[in-house]
Amino acid sequence: MTKLKQFLRVLAKYGLLFNIILLSGILFGCTSSTCPTYPKERIDRAIEDISKEEYGIDVKVRLMGSTLWIYLPIPEGILEKSDKPQKIIERFLLQENRTKLISGTLTAQYLIKPIPEEEKSQDMKYNKTAFEKINNVWKVLRRVIFSMEEPEQNCPKFFSIIIADTKNGFLIKETFYYLDFKKVSYGIISWGEYQHRAIQETDISPDIIGDINGDSIQYKEILFEDFILQQIQYRIRLKFQKPEAEKNADIDKEILKIIRHTLNIYGFKDFSALEMNNLLTGKKVIFNQAAALTGFNE
Repeated sequence: MTKLKQFLRVLAKYGLLFNIILLSGILFGCTSSTCPTYPKERIDRAIEDISKEEYGIDVKVRLMGSTLWIYLPIPEGILEKSDKPQKIIERFLLQENRTKLISGTLTAQYLIKPIPEEEKSQDMKYNKTAFEKINNVWKVLRRVIFSMEEPEQNCPKFFSIIIADTKNGFLIKETFYYLDFKKVSYGIISWGEYQHRAIQETDISPDIIGDINGDSIQYKEILFEDFILQQIQYRIRLKFQKPEAEKNADIDKEILKIIRHTLNIYGFKDFSALEMNNLLTGKKVIFNQAAALTGFNE
């Protein structure tokens, strides 16, 4: 269990999840021209049926409003010892990272401390069985996404995939916006950009031990506003825990760039002001919408 907790901390901090598996699914999934069209009311059953019939994989799919949840239980466990440990650099300690939108004000509150640079090692990896199952489910998902009914407003907007280690009791979740998935598939956005848009989370959850149906998961509809706030937090985590920022980076400027980029790529304007609160320095800055989006009157 100690090794498991250490691995999950690394996953959560550095974003070392199953992007490589998704990439293979994008490259080798079928094309929309050869697949049938799936109406919204059948998409959940379609994913379950294709996964079972073509790959022998049992998944549970639930549609909650505009959000499609895919639960993949892996009773055999997910992890094994790696013969090639991955080296990781630490430069920052991220103690708080929260965003919220209340009464028109988007608030980012953070406490990020520069620390002496240190190299650490991660010696766990996905086992072959887990890798193949996850990869095949991604192939099915891509196949269905590219064959959803028209017009697209009738289709799910968000997809959340839960990879559940029902033997050891932890899960890995990735949530993405369907247009981002299509853009990376067609090469409109880079793979690196997609990795920042797809929100990845890990959690130790004893309740999922033996839960092959996903009954212990709380499913809900993901609203666009919530997705934006979660993505800002996720990008901040990658910036300072992966880390992508240099050790002498201006933390306030880097976070402002993250927020501005996220708001602009989705055209999100449902706010009147942006408040940035640096809990380490005590500095608080408020921008109007124009300044938050473009830097005007910054």
